[in-house]
Amino acid sequence: MIELNGPWTLHSDSLDGPVPASVPGCVHTDLMAAGLIDDPFLGENEVKTGWIGRSQWAYQLDFDWSDQGDQRADLVCAGLDTVATVILNDVTLGDTRNMHRSYRFDARAALREGRNRLEVRFDDVYKYTDELREQLGDRPNSYPEPFNFVRKMACNFGWDWGPTLVTAGIWRPISLQTWSVARLAEVRPLVTIRDGVGIVEVHVRAERAAETPLTVTAAVGNIRAQLQLIDTDQGVVRLELPDPARWWPRGYGEPTLHDLTVTLTESDRELDTWQRRIGFRDLRLDTTPDESGSAFTVVVNDVPVFVRGVNWIPEDAFVTRVDRSRYADRLADACEANVNLIRVWGGGIYESDEFYDLCDELGLLVEQDFLFACAAYPEEEPLRSEVEAEAREQVARLTPHPSLIMWVGNNENVWGWRDWGWQADLDGRTWGSGYYFELLPSIVAELDPTRPYWPASPYSGGPFTGADDRHPNDPAYGSTHIWDVWNTHDYAHYRSYKPRFVAEFGFQAPAAYSTLERASAFTHQKAGGGEGKLRRALDEHFGPVEGIDDWHYLTQVNQARAIQLGVEWFRSLRPYCMGTIVWQLNDCWPVISWSAVDGDGRRKPLWYALRRSYADRLLTFQPGVLAAVNESDSAWALQVPVRRVSFSGDVIATFDVDVVVPARGSVTIPLPESLLEPSPGECLVAEDAWWFFGRDKELAYPAAAFEATASRVAGDVLVTVIAGTFLRDLCLFPDRVDPAATVDEQLVTLLPGESFTFRVTGLPADAPLAALTSAPVLRCVNDRR
Repeated sequence: MIELNGPWTLHSDSLDGPVPASVPGCVHTDLMAAGLIDDPFLGENEVKTGWIGRSQWAYQLDFDWSDQGDQRADLVCAGLDTVATVILNDVTLGDTRNMHRSYRFDARAALREGRNRLEVRFDDVYKYTDELREQLGDRPNSYPEPFNFVRKMACNFGWDWGPTLVTAGIWRPISLQTWSVARLAEVRPLVTIRDGVGIVEVHVRAERAAETPLTVTAAVGNIRAQLQLIDTDQGVVRLELPDPARWWPRGYGEPTLHDLTVTLTESDRELDTWQRRIGFRDLRLDTTPDESGSAFTVVVNDVPVFVRGVNWIPEDAFVTRVDRSRYADRLADACEANVNLIRVWGGGIYESDEFYDLCDELGLLVEQDFLFACAAYPEEEPLRSEVEAEAREQVARLTPHPSLIMWVGNNENVWGWRDWGWQADLDGRTWGSGYYFELLPSIVAELDPTRPYWPASPYSGGPFTGADDRHPNDPAYGSTHIWDVWNTHDYAHYRSYKPRFVAEFGFQAPAAYSTLERASAFTHQKAGGGEGKLRRALDEHFGPVEGIDDWHYLTQVNQARAIQLGVEWFRSLRPYCMGTIVWQLNDCWPVISWSAVDGDGRRKPLWYALRRSYADRLLTFQPGVLAAVNESDSAWALQVPVRRVSFSGDVIATFDVDVVVPARGSVTIPLPESLLEPSPGECLVAEDAWWFFGRDKELAYPAAAFEATASRVAGDVLVTVIAGTFLRDLCLFPDRVDPAATVDEQLVTLLPGESFTFRVTGLPADAPLAALTSAPVLRCVNDRR
C-alpha cells in the first residue's frame, strides 16, 4: 500500500498560483498555512472567508509507481469533502458526492510506470445543492443554508454555536492499494454473550481477482475457527469463548477488550489480514410500558444503567485538525466529570476509529446519530443511494466497538415535522421519514442486530403513521429534548418535567475569558436572540448586571446552576428517569455556547458543576425533600445532619438523616417544616448540597469579606480563602493571570469562618500571585457593590 500523503499542491482560479497542501486537510487550513487568509476563528474573520465554499478547487500530487505484477491496483479515498472528481493521468476514475463514506476506484489501467499525476477536483458545493433543490423542490430547515441537500457535515454551514466555514478537501487518508487473488472487502463481527458464553459471528466478504478456494481464519486468543470460501465471496465464521471477561461501562466494571484477528489465505499464502479489539457484553434498550408511559433504560449485562451523558459536536470546525491526542483530552474531560455516555450528534460526522477506540478503552458508552439534523431531507435520488451506501458502510465499520450501544435515526427531525410548521411548507414532498422508519432500521437489523435502533432524538416510541401519533417529544415516553428552558423559561422550570430520559437540555455561557480575549470572540454569539436570553436570565436571578467582568462571571454561574439543577432533579427521579445527556460537552471554535469545555479546551464553571452533579453518590435538595442517589455497586450508609443556617453562620435548626441508600438506587427524605419556612437570610446545607429560599436578588446576602493568600508549593500555587462572611459560588479564574493556568475546583460556597484552598497549576514562575486573591480573578456572587 502506498500512502499518498504528499507533497500535494492546491490550485484554483481564485489563487495566483499553486500553494502547498496537506492531506488529510482542507482548503481553509492550507490557505492559512500559506498566509493567504487570516485565522477564521479570530474576530470577524469568519465572514471574510465565505468565498472559499463557493469556489472550485483542485488538489494535485505527482508520485512514482512501479508495476510489481499485482492483479489489482485500487485508489482508496477514505474521505473526500465533498463534490469531487478523481482523475489519474487524465483518466477520470469517478465522481463523489458524499463526505460521510469512502470510495474505491480501480486505478490499474490508468497507472503508468514511473511518474503519475493524481488530481482531485472539488466543485462549488453551493452549485450542487442549488441544482438539487431546483430539481427536487425546496425543503424546510432550521438555518438558511442548504445542508440537507448534500451528504456533508451539516454544521459546516453554520449552527447556533458554530461558524459558517464551508470546507473542501481530502479530509481522510488516500492511498494506492495493490493486491492479487483476493482481499477482505468487509469484516463485520457481531459480538454477544449468551448464558456466559461469548459468541463472535464474523461476517466476511471477499473481493476476488481470481477464482480460487479461499480460507478465512478468525481468532480471539487461543480460540480459532475457519471458513472455506468456495464458489462464494462471503460467509460467517463463528467463535465461542467460555466465560470471557466482559466489557462494562464506566462505574460498572472493567471495560475488558479482546483482540480479534481475521486472516484471508489461499493455500498457505496470506492475502490479507484485519485486526480490531472487541468486547463481550449483553445489550438491550428497555422500553417496557407502564402506568405512566414507557421506560427508556439502557441495560448492559442485565444491569440497568443510569446514563450520565453529554452531547458531542465536532471537536474543531476544521475536523482534520483533530487527532488522537485531541480526542483523548476531550474524552478525559468527560470521564473526569463522571460522564458515562457520549452522544455523537447528527449534525456532525461519524468520528474516526480513534474516537471509538478510546471510548472502548475508557468504558464510555456511545449513542450514535445517523447524520440528519434539524431539517427535512429529500428521499429521492441521487441522495437516497448515497444515504444507503453511507449507512451500510458506517454500521459495518463500527460493529467491533463495544462502546457503541445505540443507533438513532436523526436529531429533532420528527419533532420538527410535527411542531415547526414543516408540513405546510412540504406540501406532500418527502422529508426523511422513509429513512428513519424504513431504510435505516432495515440496515441496522440486517447488518448489526446486536444493537438497538431508535428512530429519532427526541422520539416517544411506537409506530409512525402521521400527525395523530403520540407527540414525538412526550416526556412520559422514550427520549425527550427540553429547550423551553433557555429559550423562554427560567431554569427552575426543569422541575416541571418528569421525563423518562432527557437526551438534550442546555444553557449558554461564554467561553473562558482568556479564550474570548485570544480570539477577539466576545461577539461570537450564533444563537438567535442569544445575548438577550443571557441578559434575561441574569436579570431574573441577579437584577441589573453592568460591566464585562460581572457579565462574564455571572453568566457562567447561571449556566452552571441551570445544568446542576436540571441534572440533579432528573437524577432524583431515578428509576422513573434513567438518563440525562447534557447539551453539550465541547466546542468547535471560540464562542458563547452551551459547552462545558470551550473551544480552546478550557473548562467552564459548568464542567465543575457537572462533575459534582454526576458523582456516583449525590445529595441534592429538591422542593421539600433531600434526595440521595447512589450509582455505586455498594449500599450507602448515609448519616448526615441537615442544617438551617443564617448567612451570618448561626444554626437555626437541624435534622439528622440516617438512611441506607441501596446500590444503584435512590432515597427521598421528607424534610420537617422547621427547615422549610422561607427566609431571605437563611439557607439549608447538608454536606456539599445547598438550598436557598429565593433567587439571588431576593436574598439578604452580606457584602463579601474574606482573607485570601497565595503561595507556591511544589510547582503549583495554593490559593486559600478564609471566609469572613458568607460567600456564595466562589470561583477562581487563573487563566486571567496566565492563559496556561488551570484550577482544580470552582463554585465553592462557604459559611463565615470556613476556608477552602484552590490548587492552581501551570502558572509561570514570574506570574503575579497577588492577582489570584482579588477580582476579577477571584469572585463570588455577593462581591458586587
